[in-house]
Amino acid sequence: MFKIERYIIAEISRPVGLMIGFLTFVFASYSAERYLSEAANGTLPVNAVLQIVFYKVVIALEMLLPVGLYTSVAIALGRLYHDSEIAAMLASGVSPLRFYRAVLFIASPLALAVALLSLHGRPWAYAQTYALEQQAQSALDVTHLQAQRFNVSQDNGRMILAQDIDVGSRQLGEALIYEPDQDKSRVFRARVATVSDPDPTSPAFILQHGSTYTLQHHTAKDTELRFQQLRLQLKPLEQNADAKRKASPSEVLATSAETDDQAELQWRKSRGLCALLLALLAVPLSRTAPRQGRFSTLLPVALVFIAVFYGGNLCRSMVANAIVPLTPGVWLLPLTMLLGVAGLIARDLRLLAKWFR
Repeated sequence: MFKIERYIIAEISRPVGLMIGFLTFVFASYSAERYLSEAANGTLPVNAVLQIVFYKVVIALEMLLPVGLYTSVAIALGRLYHDSEIAAMLASGVSPLRFYRAVLFIASPLALAVALLSLHGRPWAYAQTYALEQQAQSALDVTHLQAQRFNVSQDNGRMILAQDIDVGSRQLGEALIYEPDQDKSRVFRARVATVSDPDPTSPAFILQHGSTYTLQHHTAKDTELRFQQLRLQLKPLEQNADAKRKASPSEVLATSAETDDQAELQWRKSRGLCALLLALLAVPLSRTAPRQGRFSTLLPVALVFIAVFYGGNLCRSMVANAIVPLTPGVWLLPLTMLLGVAGLIARDLRLLAKWFR
């Protein structure tokens, strides 16, 4: 009993670990390259790169686990079809339901992990990532600034240029600071700029012996002011609404009446079920006819994944914009997938032909 299931689970287990590990490595490498570039440009501390990459990987695991499982099921069962092993099993009286049951055994713990990541791990990782990025972009940490280079913040457009930097005293020599705003931009030049408050919520400089230029965007009333000493209060980096929503705990979203928040919560709750159904969809999609190539099913497998991926994002956007009501809301996608799985199982068991006789 369960000999067939154990055999199929073993066939799927071999590629699933490699696939998830490979996808995680590729994603981590891409993220590290991106944030190392920001560190090289002086907009991010080097010691924060490793932490941000770790949090990004935690966020991505919500997608990497289902993709790795889905691909592994398709590859493993595709090989069994190609080698006529499944044909032999069916000829000996094995029910197609046993293939689905085997996939269900291995997919259930991974789907549970995806659900926990989506509900708790992903919001936590987003909150940690945004906190690090906000601190790097808003806090006046001179340790990651580079002398004689334009240190530009990608989020708020702030630019700091200094001839020399004294990390110990937090002083910038021959400093130029550009601070953009919606209606005007300000440029500050100072012989010495000292960080008086590095707090990201209220970053401030003490400027000595310099001048300030205010450039109006809509009028010609530009101004210039010379000073001996000036305290410059910079505008802190504000977190946008989408970032706050992604970083909000699921318990907080559950108490909100906003459709955006409810769409995000439904998205998180549906991730585990979608991962499970996606793995089950790979069972019929991996089927190949005799003498067909082993990779002949890759196109339909890829097309179904693309449809599920973009369909989920589309459902979430439509619910957030009140185009689709909260019932069924984002659950429309897993319901559609469930109907698809049920229809394919009925086809495998030849139930439709029996019903319509």
